[in-house]
Amino acid sequence: MDPVSTNPDDRRRCSVLGVPVDACRDVRAAAVGLHAAGGGRIVTLNAEMTMAARANPELGQAIATANLVIPDGAGVVWALSLQGVNVVKSAGIELSWSLLRYAAAHQWRVALVGSAPAVMDVLRRDLPQRLPGLNLALAVDGYQPAEAWPGLEAELRDLKPDLVLIALGVPRQETWSQRVCQGASGVWMGVGGSFDVWAGVKRRAPAWMCRWQIEWLYRLLQEPSRWRRMLSLPAFVWDVLRKGRA
Repeated sequence: MDPVSTNPDDRRRCSVLGVPVDACRDVRAAAVGLHAAGGGRIVTLNAEMTMAARANPELGQAIATANLVIPDGAGVVWALSLQGVNVVKSAGIELSWSLLRYAAAHQWRVALVGSAPAVMDVLRRDLPQRLPGLNLALAVDGYQPAEAWPGLEAELRDLKPDLVLIALGVPRQETWSQRVCQGASGVWMGVGGSFDVWAGVKRRAPAWMCRWQIEWLYRLLQEPSRWRRMLSLPAFVWDVLRKGRA
């Protein structure tokens, strides 16, 4: 990131444990800039996903080829700070909601893909009311039979949406979007559990936990089954420190 640049879309690509991540002056400006440039993919990177990408070459490739990788995790922000790169955590749920608001204000066509059928029913009903002007051109849950996906992918390509938000979980949302959006316009972004939060099925961590950057603890309390995945966090810290000493 050029310290003398005044471009709001100013950013530079860094890496954490070999996984790329972008240091941005303004993540929303960078995301909107992708649309102006003809489209692209956004990935939100945290420590858990960084470790998964090192073990899963397909996920690693999907991240490496993304147009914008934002630091969505305290661990990634901390690892960058050890390199002298100072950024703030950019929560994917906040960026995606900001893009929805922008889409409603600028007549963008929006497609939502993923989550459970009941969640998508709520979003179809509520989002246009919460965001007047929102053009929800397509809203399909992620529980489609295997034979339905080729048709859905073709429909997305024909629709040419301006914004595609995908809640299929990691790594599927990243690898699927990498394959489907090739040659497509618009901004494509994996949003994890954001649909569940917007639909009121799950709650986001309280503001004080966000400030202390311990949202991971709140998610663990909500979903104790995540504990195995959380074991990647101390491994991430150890690998970052070990690399720093190397």
